[in-house]
Amino acid sequence: MTRSNNLYFIIGALVVVVIGLGAYVYHEQTKPKGVELSIGENGVKVQEK
Repeated sequence: MTRSNNLYFIIGALVVVVIGLGAYVYHEQTKPKGVELSIGENGVKVQEK
């Protein structure tokens, strides 16, 4: 019984990792392209994306 519970745990963990990685890749692919303005302690930064 313990062996099958460990197998289910491993499969569940792998499913969570795959879903998380897919969400991260989707988020990176759908980032808007263009110019990024940052205002901070060091002044204003303009970066092209």
